[in-house]
Amino acid sequence: MTAVTDTPALNVDPIVLEIVEGTLASVEMEVETAIARTSRSPMIRDAHDFRAGIHDRRLRKLTGRSYSALVHPVARDYPLETMREGDVFFHNDVYESEGGIGHLPDLCVTVPVFHQGEVVAFVQAFGHHDDIGGACPGSMPSGATSVYEEGLMVPPIRLWDAGVPNEAALKIMTRNSRMPESLAADLDAECSACLMGAARLSDLFNRYGRETVEAAFDAILDKTTETYRREILSKIPDGEYVWEDYAEHDGVDEPRLHTQRITLTKTSTGGPGNGPKIVIDFTGTAPQAKGPINHCGDYADGNFLKKWLAPILRNLADTPERMAELDVNEGIVPLIEMKFPEKGTLLTPIFPAPTNARTFVILRLLGVLAGVIAKAVDGKMPADQETIRYTGVYGHDRDGNDYLMREVLGGGSGGRYYADGEDTIHVVPDSRNLPTEFTESRFPFLVERLGLAVDSGGAGRYRGGLGYEKQIRMLKDANFMSIADRSILACWGVKGGKAGKPFQVTIDAGGPNEREVDALADHEPVKAGEVIRIRTTGGGGWGDPLERPYDEVQRDLRWGKVSFEGARTDYGVVATGTKDEPVIDTAASDALRAERRADRGEQPFFDRGPGYATLAAGATAADVDWL
Repeated sequence: MTAVTDTPALNVDPIVLEIVEGTLASVEMEVETAIARTSRSPMIRDAHDFRAGIHDRRLRKLTGRSYSALVHPVARDYPLETMREGDVFFHNDVYESEGGIGHLPDLCVTVPVFHQGEVVAFVQAFGHHDDIGGACPGSMPSGATSVYEEGLMVPPIRLWDAGVPNEAALKIMTRNSRMPESLAADLDAECSACLMGAARLSDLFNRYGRETVEAAFDAILDKTTETYRREILSKIPDGEYVWEDYAEHDGVDEPRLHTQRITLTKTSTGGPGNGPKIVIDFTGTAPQAKGPINHCGDYADGNFLKKWLAPILRNLADTPERMAELDVNEGIVPLIEMKFPEKGTLLTPIFPAPTNARTFVILRLLGVLAGVIAKAVDGKMPADQETIRYTGVYGHDRDGNDYLMREVLGGGSGGRYYADGEDTIHVVPDSRNLPTEFTESRFPFLVERLGLAVDSGGAGRYRGGLGYEKQIRMLKDANFMSIADRSILACWGVKGGKAGKPFQVTIDAGGPNEREVDALADHEPVKAGEVIRIRTTGGGGWGDPLERPYDEVQRDLRWGKVSFEGARTDYGVVATGTKDEPVIDTAASDALRAERRADRGEQPFFDRGPGYATLAAGATAADVDWL
């Protein structure tokens, strides 16, 4: 890859620049829309667990609405001068992806864009597919001890050669999948959509010429660099800050603290144009796990990880509205330096370490970065948010055919210094839970409840967002599966805010076979008639819950987000009446809050919830939790 330089972009007419930037966003959206409309699997079509991205010939990501994989491994194995129009490249090999692919179900297609016979850009799509083989349905075996158990590994290959599909490669991939029809249909949708996107971009180059369009690309990235330098990095005081968080289990060993540590150093010089930069040092991160929670983050100088983590920085924007306007593209890369520990850690695993549950690390790092910045800016960052989890069932449908239903259920985001967290968000942009009408018509179960998990949001002056409660009654015997963390630990609260409630799955609650299911489960048997109750994580709270105004607690009672017992326990609020007409006893609440304040001692800056003590030999806080 050619390095991003500090050389100013050529002057570009501002109107043309707007057209080019708008075209990129439009093409990216059109590619994603085409995939959603023509794919077949529920995970791609309905849950929308896929992304598209546009990159220039220097492999720089130009669009910033969402994250995407990298073109680096394709260009590494197939020089640009050997590519031809109509080529489609494919890969899913975690260790051959330069850090852009996290686990084998994420399949990636890349299409070069041509102008006057030369490669000028790339359109890429990657998404989480139903099954690519491996030890269990869904290709995410929770007890895997090597990547060989997780499915078919494909390094970069030319899947379409000048417009002609490689039928042999497609046969091999579909033969290794338990869901061959949907896999074939999804790949066809993704290849066709990216080829369409490449044609749209080729038209852009034909209209304005290569020199003008590439100058616009440089200007787009330079604008991002300057915006983050001026509006974001300037908010972090110079200095060094340290914080860490943990994954709680790896599917093989007994639950314990798997540390992910960041030392953040901010300097006012050393960045592009000798301006500010930040150094993110992962030294202190735990050794690689036996189970599948490892993530290959140290490839291509951490290029993918920089763009993955950078959205957290947007929380430093002056207003929420401004934050929503800020894209993350290659322009943020020169502002961030990454330092990785030696090979053999959670972030630098050695092949063939398993990686299918790498979300336990890569999503936790979003919270670690938010936490370490919170220490630098007096807590003016959100408390911890939900992390992605996969839950589902598989078995035989009404006609005796094999089926797999798996979805990504979100949870609550963290409270902010100006507002409560959001309920039932999804970390993956634009992703969603599966529609009940669709799942009940296709799979042998009934969804008896889908709503908010009451009291799940962490208490605070600004409450954490709530998670889901979903109840599924099986109509035929089946197996339940789950890849989830935050079942012991919780989403942390900050600056007096409390941790949210953790993830929990209960089968046959109140029945003769009631049982809790581990958050990592491949094949928990469920009998026909039994109900699976899933409660997802609540976001952490921000600020002292005893400072939450009574009218806001009353509103939460009326909305059913907080119970009467939760109001008393978490907020020191005594309430009577009914859910529709709760009444706050102000005098009793004032007295209770005064008693609570008098009884509590000094508190750490972060609250990790009661589960932390379970894994930390009784300690209620880590050394890094104090300012």
